[in-house]
Amino acid sequence: MTPAPSNDSRHPGPRRPLTRTDLAPLARAALGPGRTLTGVERLRGGTKKGAYRLTLDDDSTAVAYVWSADEDYWDQPDPDPRDPFSHGTGLDLFTAAHDRLAAAGVRTTRLLYADATHTHLPADAAVVEDLTGGSLEDLLARDPHQAPQAMERMAELLAALHAHTGPRLGKVALVDRGGSSHAATCEQRVTENALRSVAEAARREPRAAAVRRELEEAVHALAAEVRPRDHHTLIHGELGADHVLLTADGQPALIDIEGLMYFDVEHEHVFLRLRFGPHYDALRAPGLDEARMRLYRLSTHIGLVSGPLTLIEGDFPHPERMREIAEHNLREVLSLLRSAS
Repeated sequence: MTPAPSNDSRHPGPRRPLTRTDLAPLARAALGPGRTLTGVERLRGGTKKGAYRLTLDDDSTAVAYVWSADEDYWDQPDPDPRDPFSHGTGLDLFTAAHDRLAAAGVRTTRLLYADATHTHLPADAAVVEDLTGGSLEDLLARDPHQAPQAMERMAELLAALHAHTGPRLGKVALVDRGGSSHAATCEQRVTENALRSVAEAARREPRAAAVRRELEEAVHALAAEVRPRDHHTLIHGELGADHVLLTADGQPALIDIEGLMYFDVEHEHVFLRLRFGPHYDALRAPGLDEARMRLYRLSTHIGLVSGPLTLIEGDFPHPERMREIAEHNLREVLSLLRSAS
C-alpha cells in the first residue's frame, strides 16, 4: 500500500542523518546511564522513519526508530487515522501495533523505550531490541537449503497473525480504541485507492496514461464481482521477506508494523505472492476469495507504479530502485489488462 501522493512541496532543505551526539541522550534514557553510546549506523530501506543501530561500549546493540520530517521521504501531511490506507507512520501507530501483536502472540522486535514527549530528540522516538539473525529476505537469497524450514516458520507466524479478527476494518490504533474508518467496506476502499493510483500513474507515465480509461473500467468491473463480507482479519499490510527479521535461533519477527490493520486477508496474500515469489507456495491459505484477489492484485500493482514514481519526484536517495519497482509493476498492470481483454 502506497501513501497518497502529497500536494505539499518537497522537503524544504537537505536531510541530515542523526549522529552519535544526537542519539546519545535517547540511548541513555532507554538503555541506562551507565552505558556509553560508541557507534551509530543508519540502516537502509526505510522511507517513512529513520532506523539507527546503536552500539554501546559493551558491544551490545539496539535499534532506534525516529519519526520526523527529515526521516520521511514521502513528505505527507498529517495522516487521517480513519483511512486504513493513510500514511502509515508514527510512534502512536507503532506502539498500538506492537501491543496488538504481543497480545496475539506474534513475534516482533521488543519495545524497550518510547518517547512521545520529544525530551531526547525533537521528534517521536523509540528504542527496540536489535535482532541479530538478519532478514528473511537475505536468508532466502543466501542459503536455499535453509529456505524450507524458514518458510515453515514464517507460515506458522502468518497463521497466528491471521487467526485474529477485529470488529471493524481499519488500522489497529483506531479500531482497538473504539474508532471506525471512513470506508464502509474493504473492497470499497481498495477500489477508491486503485482509481486514485490510476490517475496518479497516468500523470507520471505515458504508457499508463494511454490505457487510463481501460484501467478504470477494469477496476470497476472487478469491484462489481466482489460479494459482501462481515469479518476483518488482522494483517500486516506490506508483508515481504524484507519486513521479517530473524532471531538468533532463526525465528521470524515482523518489523515495519505501523500499517497493522483489520482488513481482508486477501489483501495480505496478494502482497505476499508478489514479494515472496517462488517461496509463496509455503504461505498459501485455503478459502481465499478469488474475486477479491483479482481486484486487490490490480490495485496493488498500479499502486506500486504510482507510489514509487511519486517518491522519486522528491529527494529520495535511491531513485533507480524505485524506477525498477515502477517499471516491473507497470508491465504487470499491462499484462493483466491484456489477459482481461
